[in-house]
Amino acid sequence: MQSHRIVPPRSPTVAPRRAGGGLLLVLIAASVAQAAEPIRIGSRRELFVDHYLIENLDGARLTLHRPTPREVSLERNKPWEGNVSGYTTVFADGDRYRTYYRGTDTIYTQGKVTSPHREVVCYAESPDGVHWTRPELGLVEFEGSTKNNIVWDGVGSHNFTPFKDTNPGCPANARYKAFGSGGGAKKRGLYAFQSADGVRWEMIGDEPVITKGAFDSQNLGFWDAERGEYRAYVRDFRDGRDIRTCTSDDFVHWSQPEFLSYEPGRVSELYTNGIIPYYRAPHLFLGFPTRYVDHGWAPSTERLPQLEYRRLVASSSRRSGTAVTDGMFMASRDGHHFRVWPESFIRPGLRTKDAWFYGDNYQNWGLVETASTLPGAPDEISIYVSEAGRQIGGNRLRRYTIRVDGFVSVEAPLSGGELVTRPVVFEGQALEINFSTSAAGSVRVELQSADGTPLEGHALADCPAIFGDALDRPVTWTGGSDVGHFAGTPVRLRFVLADADLYSFRFRPEAEP
Repeated sequence: MQSHRIVPPRSPTVAPRRAGGGLLLVLIAASVAQAAEPIRIGSRRELFVDHYLIENLDGARLTLHRPTPREVSLERNKPWEGNVSGYTTVFADGDRYRTYYRGTDTIYTQGKVTSPHREVVCYAESPDGVHWTRPELGLVEFEGSTKNNIVWDGVGSHNFTPFKDTNPGCPANARYKAFGSGGGAKKRGLYAFQSADGVRWEMIGDEPVITKGAFDSQNLGFWDAERGEYRAYVRDFRDGRDIRTCTSDDFVHWSQPEFLSYEPGRVSELYTNGIIPYYRAPHLFLGFPTRYVDHGWAPSTERLPQLEYRRLVASSSRRSGTAVTDGMFMASRDGHHFRVWPESFIRPGLRTKDAWFYGDNYQNWGLVETASTLPGAPDEISIYVSEAGRQIGGNRLRRYTIRVDGFVSVEAPLSGGELVTRPVVFEGQALEINFSTSAAGSVRVELQSADGTPLEGHALADCPAIFGDALDRPVTWTGGSDVGHFAGTPVRLRFVLADADLYSFRFRPEAEP
């Protein structure tokens, strides 16, 4: 492995300029100075979901990880549900998990598509995020009975998306809020809803609160505690399906929605967005959009599962037979500019039935922790993904799991690799890392001054090889784990990896005794 070398920022080059060139030099110099400013991370957890903290990668790379499919959580096959049930929301709420989703059905015959019943909003709950039940709520009549789990029937039912409002100033009767689109041509837009218990809902006024957008997908809003404001992400079109965002102080009066920007680019059309502050690092926004691709009747389209049924579906809606959807991942530090991972986070997979159809692989909105399927292992994150969209007899919601913080890692082979951060200023007494190695692998950490000089007692040679698999392992050097005397001053972190993944790090308040 090559030795690491810090490359200092280049000084601005002086060259003959036309009038105004002096201002340009000032701007270049200011830009260089700003780039050299240390990043104040305090004691927050940092994930490697972008290149923001990275000064140099040598022999290592950022790797996107994919979640593991688990059991089917819900067969959405009740008479008021159906094969296009979707736009699923899941969140933890005290001692239970809640999920909300649209209930509706579609029947395809040659050249015709019909919906046997209206769209409604359904609700289910779980004690563990694994086993789900539909409570008989008695709120909405469906085909002569209220013995169902319907919580809303009306404007907004197409894409009703709730959340629990953690705004400290939120009144009790609005502790749960939601968005849903509708209103027809005259009052088309996104409507706001509120509830005291997450089950009995009412509209907040008769007018839409956001009117700029297409809204024909899952639109969502939430309280952003890190920035003290409500934020919304809504569907619109810009050279295909895209996303806008806006903010509000009261969930009723919103700024003008603006399109997101992307690095390296939008990559493909984005159907849903699934954006949420990451609960372990709320300064980061993580997004789980649905990628929409229509290949038309390509040779491979005819090799996909259920060709005859696919042709039947396409006879009334060509894209329903030829388009395919899967899950993606993206991340942002400001809620507007997103680093998009071009590769899929959720692939359609090897299933030879009820798969590779438009409407499959929609990820729910929300991340929840659940008990691991491995005895003795720590909790993991559950994600819920739709299957069997537009098939006969309803569709399914399957649970997937991924390691906590495990979306992206810095990964290196056994031959070795390393990462050096930009200068950071931290608060705390000890460095802890979320990492995984093989039996032969290791992680070692060096603390450096801002100019790249190893700090005494915390050089690479002072750090015994760290191996194992943990979410929060303290890093120790020969003198112990206490790094509090470096807090408040700019430092770099050098991570040297061998057959290892590094997912996240943070400086915690206390050192090991």
